[in-house]
Amino acid sequence: MEDFDLENPLTNSQELQSDTMPVLFAAESDHMPCDYYCGSIEARDLDVSVRQESVSLILQAQFSCLFDPLMAYLAVNYLDRFIATQGIPQGKPWILKLIAMSCLSLAAKMMKSDFSLIDFQKGEGFIFDTQSIQRMELLILGALKWRMRSITPFAFVHFFLSLFMLKDPPLRDALKTRAKEIVFKAQNEMKLLDFKPSIIAASALLSASHELFPIQFPGFRKAISSCEYVNKENLFDCCNVMQGIVMDGYESAFDMVSSSDTPANVLDLHCSSSDSDIIATTTLRAERDLRRRKVSDFCNEKPFQLSQIQQC
Repeated sequence: MEDFDLENPLTNSQELQSDTMPVLFAAESDHMPCDYYCGSIEARDLDVSVRQESVSLILQAQFSCLFDPLMAYLAVNYLDRFIATQGIPQGKPWILKLIAMSCLSLAAKMMKSDFSLIDFQKGEGFIFDTQSIQRMELLILGALKWRMRSITPFAFVHFFLSLFMLKDPPLRDALKTRAKEIVFKAQNEMKLLDFKPSIIAASALLSASHELFPIQFPGFRKAISSCEYVNKENLFDCCNVMQGIVMDGYESAFDMVSSSDTPANVLDLHCSSSDSDIIATTTLRAERDLRRRKVSDFCNEKPFQLSQIQQC
């Protein structure tokens, strides 16, 4: 089997070929769970808490075993697509663990990882034998129609980034890295299962550019919203969800700092402890308000005029 790269799912070459992009856009719907559902997420027979538990198990394996986060993302993609076709088994919670572990095992094989599923399970207090995992793998492969070279948002980041015309490689790398971080964080959000991988990638890049390059952001926004492959209405909706995810991270960081007993070193050099607390609290509030205003500006701007552009 050729090496599998989520950024180049259809080829093992280092550079994504321009003639592969139409193929990726045309095929991406075959690799997302929403194609197998009818109606909105609220109407689907899918227990959000159960999915979160399964995803958490996969992410826990990633953090405890220090393997590539792309492998965890691929495993979650398999998990969502399998559940979309088969539903969630009721009354047998151990099956969900077996499904999650089998998806992780398949992802490890696809990415040729040395990750040891047996070693991880020992630490979790449950062990599925190799035969049980292999049988579940076959069920998953059948349900996914053997489409294991999943098309994910990472396959579109390079394409959309090329529309920004950034000449400085460090700036491109910083924007790409931040966008990928947002995509990783967003995999826990059920609402994003409604959107195509390309729309998620575009929204992550817009969120990252709004954060890192606010002056250039209008140009970036125009470049993506004018792309022939992008449905503007879906992009607008996805951006709103994405900004909420990004802000959750900021709020958590602010809350963690404000609740910490560790004083700020710079403030301590010039202020008493009580003055430091007041200044630090005021600064955090100002930064939080600024973030909220930026998100409000991002969502309330009107770059995404509804159009009759055909959906991919």
